Amino acid sequence: MTNATITTSVPARLDRLPWSRWHWTVVIGLGTVWILDGLEVTVVGNIAGRLSEKDSGLSITSGQVTGLAAALYVAGACVGALFFGRLTDLFGRKKLFMITLAVYLAATAMTAFSFSTWWFFLFRFLTGFGIGGEYAAINSAIDELIPATYRGRVDLIINGSFWLGAIGGSLLSILMLDTNIFPADLGWRITFGFGVVLGLAILLVRRHVPESPRWLFIHGRGEEAEVLVASIEQRIEMEKGEVLPPPTRQITIHQRKSIGFGTIARTVFSQYRRRAILGLALFIGQAFLYNAITFGFGAILTTFYDVSTSRTGYFFAVIAVGNFLGPLFLGRLFDTVGRRIMISSTYLLSGVLLFGTAALFDGGHLSANTLTACWAVVLFFASAGASSAYLTVSEVFPMETRAMAIAFFYALGTAAGGISGPLLFASLTASGVVGDTVLAFQIGAALMCLAGLVAAFLAVPAEGRSLEDIAEPLSTAKKPSTPGPPDPPTPEAGAVTAEA
Repeated sequence: MTNATITTSVPARLDRLPWSRWHWTVVIGLGTVWILDGLEVTVVGNIAGRLSEKDSGLSITSGQVTGLAAALYVAGACVGALFFGRLTDLFGRKKLFMITLAVYLAATAMTAFSFSTWWFFLFRFLTGFGIGGEYAAINSAIDELIPATYRGRVDLIINGSFWLGAIGGSLLSILMLDTNIFPADLGWRITFGFGVVLGLAILLVRRHVPESPRWLFIHGRGEEAEVLVASIEQRIEMEKGEVLPPPTRQITIHQRKSIGFGTIARTVFSQYRRRAILGLALFIGQAFLYNAITFGFGAILTTFYDVSTSRTGYFFAVIAVGNFLGPLFLGRLFDTVGRRIMISSTYLLSGVLLFGTAALFDGGHLSANTLTACWAVVLFFASAGASSAYLTVSEVFPMETRAMAIAFFYALGTAAGGISGPLLFASLTASGVVGDTVLAFQIGAALMCLAGLVAAFLAVPAEGRSLEDIAEPLSTAKKPSTPGPPDPPTPEAGAVTAEA
């Protein structure tokens, strides 16, 4: 039933929950898919040199792997985010995060069977198509299920778990690319197969993750939401051995089946236009840096330092560790120190450090080892900042638009930086000219610094606050006691006031 008006305490009940084994189930079932994405991207970067060899089974160049194939993967992710993002808001988080993982796994498996260049390109696009849908479905579900007190750190660590996959992909590629163990045309195929096996295990855990109660009560399934939350509360009370405190607030909602594109666009780009600018800046900055540099790092090592393709995995593992440790150690600060300070500082620090790395590289002062060390430090901060981009766009817009907002900003930011980045960076590193690679570093650094400055002015202080406080649902019939207003219509130029 839809178009009814209901009063519910479901959001407050979810936000007051203590951390429990049930929350770990959510994290493992939903968040671990980024490990697959990290494995996928890293493997492709590491096998670029091997695929270009004549006995690899494919007629393809290293530049095509890190350039065109990488761009197709990202393009697929952009299209998939928009396509599945809309379906996620219409049909629910659970249905879509099952479907998107299935698409991702099928495309990855077919990549392993590539017999021609066009086949490899096609399934790189379709693999990206699945992972783009994952970004929309997963981030919206996680933020709606995790208590407000923990939302920032959990979201950052989950998005940062991409780099656990990158570590695994780096080490796995070392083994798989060793021609003393596997033939040149087989090892890289088995590597993709490992990703499929891991994904199937995640799929089994994901079956136990429920639909978002917040999505249920807005879409005419209020009774189901109440029963679901009651069962979660019962499990946690049994685990903790104590009765949960009563919820402190309620919200009144006009239930509806769907929200039109026009309403979504007006909400995001008119009512919340400052937040839209913030989201675009954060996504473009991190997308160019990561999609350009991650896909091309192996090419830098082989081009400028004569590192064997079979050894690039060791270097990838080091920068992947730096990337994962950033969200792990800094994530809690996003909930305590606050979003504005942490988002702006991580973006600015990573940009400034990357400028320094570019200068050292240009002066010939770096070896393969010291370049990798510099990148590990840069990405320690950049990874926390990049993860906060996903956190930001998933929590600062109304619930009815959440998945579509994530999809839009991911798609637009990634298209701007993630498609052009790999294409541009592949051509710059392929030239073998130090100055060209320095230019790519400087572009990435400048975009990160610009995004950091935007965040210093526009970041939303969302730490510890209910999603309904940060952005009032479009379906609200009665305002909650402490609502979060939309962007002011005429903010003062240069104002740095806290925005609810």
